[in-house]
Amino acid sequence: MSLLVLIKEDKKKMKKPGKVYLVGAGPGDPGLITVRGKRLLERAEVVVYDYLASRKLLKHVPSDAEFIYVGKKGGVKHTFTQEEINQMLVDHALAGKVVVRLKGGDPFIFGRGGEELEKLYEAGAPFEVVPGVTSATAAATYAGIPITHRDYTASVAFITGHEDPTKETSNVAWDKLATGAGTIVVYMGIKNLPIIVENLISNGRDPKTPVAVVRWASTPEQRSVVGTLETITDVVQDAGIKPPSLIIIGEVVKLRDTIDWYEKRPLFGKRIMVTRTREQASDLVAGLEEFGANCLEYSTIKIKPVDSYDVLDGELERLPEYHWILFTSLNGVKYFFERLYAKGMDARDLKGPDIAAVGKSTADLLLRYGVNADLIPSTFTGEGLAESLLDLGVEGRNILIPRAQQGREILPETLRGAGAQVAVAPVYQNCPAAGDKEIMRAEFVEGGVDMITFTSSSTVRNFLAMIDAESQEELQQILAGVKIAAIGPITAKTVTDNGLKVDVQPDDYTISDMVSVVVDYYSGDTK
Repeated sequence: MSLLVLIKEDKKKMKKPGKVYLVGAGPGDPGLITVRGKRLLERAEVVVYDYLASRKLLKHVPSDAEFIYVGKKGGVKHTFTQEEINQMLVDHALAGKVVVRLKGGDPFIFGRGGEELEKLYEAGAPFEVVPGVTSATAAATYAGIPITHRDYTASVAFITGHEDPTKETSNVAWDKLATGAGTIVVYMGIKNLPIIVENLISNGRDPKTPVAVVRWASTPEQRSVVGTLETITDVVQDAGIKPPSLIIIGEVVKLRDTIDWYEKRPLFGKRIMVTRTREQASDLVAGLEEFGANCLEYSTIKIKPVDSYDVLDGELERLPEYHWILFTSLNGVKYFFERLYAKGMDARDLKGPDIAAVGKSTADLLLRYGVNADLIPSTFTGEGLAESLLDLGVEGRNILIPRAQQGREILPETLRGAGAQVAVAPVYQNCPAAGDKEIMRAEFVEGGVDMITFTSSSTVRNFLAMIDAESQEELQQILAGVKIAAIGPITAKTVTDNGLKVDVQPDDYTISDMVSVVVDYYSGDTK
């Protein structure tokens, strides 16, 4: 073998260094991640994340990536020292990995990001920095406080309330800061709040200066209190405000009464449990969160293809013989078309039969597959669909219903009773999702749940199986004070058949109407 070939082989064996991306995760709201940050998470091989980085951001990361939690909390033993974190980043980068170092807020504002990059530089490991929305501006904005305002101040200062404890003297020039900046935002200052207040007042700041303290800014757990320099310590103590919190000091705090928008949303502070399948919960969760709800996602159903498509395959061979195809759910549409495509067919093969959808959402999904529904009943239930078809006449008609393996028989039985030839083709199956009974129960006991939403009878039955109450009395005790929202009459009947009360039900059985009626309920508009 020639020397040139050997050199080429050695180069192939040499592992190229990876790269560390230092990404600002923002203040807590996962929607505040930058587009660049999200894209990097989507191709990460290793994610090293902090206590203040929203765990919801991790859903963007490939499932086979390595997740390393290095969070630090005051008064709690750290999972890793800063030196260990630095070395961890170096080791993964030099091993050729794409590493995302996810830090709360902005990595260069009291985040020790600079220290981590210094170590990467020394080791010759490539890196890049992606800025994030810093907690100071987010806390003020989400509390309804503009940190600068033409009528109040043109200057703002960010300081840490938790300096390096090993330093002999403070780097904060309190004598200049106290009156030198119109607005002062203090990070990590709750523990030292009395000292901070004393330093500002003793150096000339008016004791009557307004102060706001914001905890868990931009998250559903956000809580804000307001006082003045001379009262804020007592206000914080009485309210039980703890870290992570930011302190905003200045006349701009007066604008909170006018501008506060986040905490005034109708569902703010409400903990709502969503029991849809994990794949289908997003629209309901997004709708409720838009109005301020803190959504607890518990998948009670796992949707799977049927074990055998023999029935559907047989019916697909005789599609031209059918007069109607009835779609009674989103999953029915999805799995029907998946099998249709697998057979080398597409929407063009549906040109013969008329198409009916049980409701608007199902019809909208059909449109995505290139099919316009010929019939949508005014009442979005199986009974409503049957009634609409009976009005058109079904005697002697061939009707195909792709649906769940186990489903309600009211629709096919009603149509058969009117003289139709009905074939039911299972295309998917509902399976109970694996869940931890103790974890679910803890939500009701520890955090409290204000409302549970049910979007099908299966979600009701599977929720009850997961909660596993030993008696009706125990079930009532677990759900004491919890309101129940059901998407329609069939789901509501399953709730009441199990001894529970339905508090909220929309007139139209869609996710958007479900969100609207929940908002109306908590806004006091129950007309």
